[in-house]
Amino acid sequence: MSLDNAVARRSVLLGAAGMAGAAATGLLSGETALGARSSTATGHAPKLGDEHDRPLWRAAWNNGIVFGASISTWQLDPRYKHLFKQQAAMLTMQDDLLWYRLKPKPSSPLNFHPADRMVKLAERNGMLVMGAPGLVWDDGFGNGWGPNYSYSIIWGLKRRHAERLLYGIVRRAVHRYRGRMAAWIVANEVTDPEGKHGMRTDYPWYQTIGPSYLAESFHIARQEDPHADLLINEFGFETIDKYGDKAAPRQRAFLQVVDKLLHDNVPVTGVGIQAHLLAPHFKERFHARHYLKFLHEIADRGLNIHVTESDVTDDGLPPNPRIRDRGVADVYRRYYDVMLQVKAVKSVTTFGLSDRYTQLTEDFPRADGLPRRALPFNRRMEAKPAYHALRHALANAPYRRPEFTPPRAR
Repeated sequence: MSLDNAVARRSVLLGAAGMAGAAATGLLSGETALGARSSTATGHAPKLGDEHDRPLWRAAWNNGIVFGASISTWQLDPRYKHLFKQQAAMLTMQDDLLWYRLKPKPSSPLNFHPADRMVKLAERNGMLVMGAPGLVWDDGFGNGWGPNYSYSIIWGLKRRHAERLLYGIVRRAVHRYRGRMAAWIVANEVTDPEGKHGMRTDYPWYQTIGPSYLAESFHIARQEDPHADLLINEFGFETIDKYGDKAAPRQRAFLQVVDKLLHDNVPVTGVGIQAHLLAPHFKERFHARHYLKFLHEIADRGLNIHVTESDVTDDGLPPNPRIRDRGVADVYRRYYDVMLQVKAVKSVTTFGLSDRYTQLTEDFPRADGLPRRALPFNRRMEAKPAYHALRHALANAPYRRPEFTPPRAR
């Protein structure tokens, strides 16, 4: 796979439908698949106060699930901060541990101030923290490391320099927050059916260090924090995308890598599933039985499952916001009614809470230019049908033994 193809890899699942959004505009009419099933289908705004009286975190916690959302320091306007504190029991780092913040240039000292601010925000409000989106990743470096994806500085490192750089940052980051993170996404987007033994080879650390970078990063994280859940995180497990990439090969490649790590006694304790869901034809493309089989295969390996970046890409849904909101809610409902059947699922994190801060509008715009409606709350911080769909799924999930307890729930 070329580097140009590699840079588009993350966008394949998130933005695939955007290339042909108009083609599926007829997916939903005013009478959606939701019908009159519940209040999630009405498209009406919730009664004033509903979302305040029934926060998502509490609905989840009643069944042993931790609900959280991702957030960054640049998103801390007063209204959004209030919404976040109200709804979440876990704060997942979105940007503030990425290298463009942590070490924007090779000569930069490590800057933990933004991440410190987020950890303190969580602790003051009784929340857990997940270190994300990955101590080890092939993205998020910023222009200080090179003008484009090739990141010539990273890809050109000799092995000993790459090891010193990567392992040094993993060690210092985990050590700094030792005992303060419920979980770390240690490795992000490292698998691919087109790779070698399930591992991506178009990955800077694979190219500079070799495949051992993955196991070693987990060992260092465990040395520095003996108790946090250590996750390997990936996307693309739910449905076929518009380019024809199928979920099953991605699932198999992922499990192949996981099995190798477990066989070698690498301290992987959990799996992160991004769950960037594609709205077009989700009902037909999402095969619940096959997906449950995949989840049970993870659980049978003794691993926790965490949904780490959930949102819904609304390409193909009509421009009308009421109809579009019902379509997005239907995707949340269908997905989480399946996902939460598996008791190994310990946490659910949405990739933001409000459409005001969804990355999809800027990074993967709709063909019609309209702002995306991907999350449970709209740009005015008002609950949408997606909030009700998600809350209903969390509230009706089977109870499971919690993996960790948010301070606000004690």
